[in-house]
Amino acid sequence: MRRREFITLLGGAAAAAWTPAVRAQQLAMPVIGFLNPTSPDTFAERLRGFRQGLRETGFVEGENVAIVYRWADNQNDRLPELASELVRRQVTVIATIGGSNSALAAKAATTTIPIVFAVADDPVKLGLVASLSRPGGNVTGTNYFSNELTAKRLELLHDLVPTATRIAALIDPDNATNAESVIRDLRRAAPSMGIQIQVLEAGSSREIDAAFATFERERPDALFVGNDQFFSSRRVQLANLASRYRLPATFSAHEIAEAGGLMSYGTNQTDAWRQVAVYAGRILRGAKPGELPVVQSSKFRLVINNQTARMLGLTVPDQLLAAADEVIE
Repeated sequence: MRRREFITLLGGAAAAAWTPAVRAQQLAMPVIGFLNPTSPDTFAERLRGFRQGLRETGFVEGENVAIVYRWADNQNDRLPELASELVRRQVTVIATIGGSNSALAAKAATTTIPIVFAVADDPVKLGLVASLSRPGGNVTGTNYFSNELTAKRLELLHDLVPTATRIAALIDPDNATNAESVIRDLRRAAPSMGIQIQVLEAGSSREIDAAFATFERERPDALFVGNDQFFSSRRVQLANLASRYRLPATFSAHEIAEAGGLMSYGTNQTDAWRQVAVYAGRILRGAKPGELPVVQSSKFRLVINNQTARMLGLTVPDQLLAAADEVIE
């Protein structure tokens, strides 16, 4: 037998002996099911936060944990089937990030696989957990309080544009629970500031364009954009349109202010994603989700884009500049 043939046969035999061991190792590797209503190309920074959270608990994707990603591409009606796919894959834990729709879809799909969520609204009111301190069942996570900040965001916008009396509110009708909460809180807070709220809906890129066309006709004084993952994923479009129509606007996600939006106030979403991964990692280590208290965000960031303010002819009050966590010059 020639030497090359012998080496080839030897390599093939070694591979044959090694492959089953590798496959067994892969099968033994825990799997995280990742469910999100948007798309992966818009949240690279937040994904880094998620993977950082895994590293903090001793897990590295591809080395000792696998992640099965399911993105709904801004089609919330796909979430129940995507959650069911993860259940059929028999993942070890499901991480639902991006609001109540994905969390509720996962909860409806399984009562046994642990679920870790990140939601803006009260998870007890949503029916996700029995209580914040003792969630019970197979579900826990983090509450980043964006909905509770609605009145504060409106107040900050009023401080920046005190002459604004007609404010348009843009909400995503496909995220109904979130939208109802935002509208309710806006209408409670607006009268004390002498503000009238006009609600418009947009659940797609085309509908965002249509909403701004309405703004051009009706000329509201300012814009309040709901705290929705879909709007965060369309941050460049929203920032550009607000600038084009010279409309002062407030957002919940700091990424939109960094993309050219006037102002943002809300939780650090990257840290919320990190916390979901930390809990997922703890569950992989043996913790029971029902015994892990829901984490409540306590740090909120005010970001002001002073470049955009000047472009809009606005002078940001000194007290707002002093209160801001970041001023983009």
